[in-house]
Order: sequence, then C-alpha cells, then structure tokens
Amino acid sequence: MRSHLQTTTDLNAIATVLEWFTEVAAPLKPPELVWQAQIILVEGFTNAVRHAHHNLPAITPIDLEMGIDEHQVELCIWDWGQPFDLNAKVQEMIRQEPADPLEQEAGRGLILMYKLTDELHYTRDGNQRNCLVMRKHIL
Repeated sequence: MRSHLQTTTDLNAIATVLEWFTEVAAPLKPPELVWQAQIILVEGFTNAVRHAHHNLPAITPIDLEMGIDEHQVELCIWDWGQPFDLNAKVQEMIRQEPADPLEQEAGRGLILMYKLTDELHYTRDGNQRNCLVMRKHIL
C-alpha cells in the first residue's frame, strides 16, 4: 500500500502531515514501530521546511509518500532545495555528538532519523528535486 500527500512549505502543515500519517499507519504494529515512523516523518518534514526550502516561497510544494508492505515501512520526502551530502553530514554530527544529545544545538533530527531507520539516504532526481528516503524494517 502506498499513499501520497502534498503540502506547502509551512511548519503549520505538520498537523495535516500527522493526520495523514495516522490514517495511513493504522495497520502498523507494534506501537513502537508507529512512533518511530512518526518521529522520522516529522523530523524529515521539518528539515525540508527549515533547511531545504528556507530560501523558497511558502507555496513551494513538499511531497510525502508512505509505503507499507509486510517487510518494511518506507517514507519519502521530496523537496526543491539544494542537494547536500546526507551521509557526510550525519557522520559529522555523530563525531560531534555530546554525551547528552539534548545539549546539541543543531542536527538532532538527522541523528534521530539515522538511529531510528534501517536505511536513510538523500538523492537528487532528474526533475531537480531531492528525495529523502527513510526505511524501517518490520521484524
């Protein structure tokens, strides 16, 4: 099963994103998988608004897609920002991570996404969009 949602570049759209997620994620079990998927979705969406689209008009669309099958949950977030090297940034954040993650001023969302996913990557497509792909395996 796959579902798609398009929003604008607005943090207030998080309510719509969460409502959509709740409907699509209804068949997911156990509850731990649901909250982990919700966290990575919120972090990914927030990063798209705050970072990828920080210089773009609020009407710039962000596309979200969620796929669920018997093996995994896949969340994809497409943005129109400048591409960056996600793996290098995550490794940099891990090296700089303080003993208490709450003391870290920036990058906590990337660390959460990295730790809560089984696969995490960011690619550029032929339409000049970036896609953040986050996969969580179902055990």
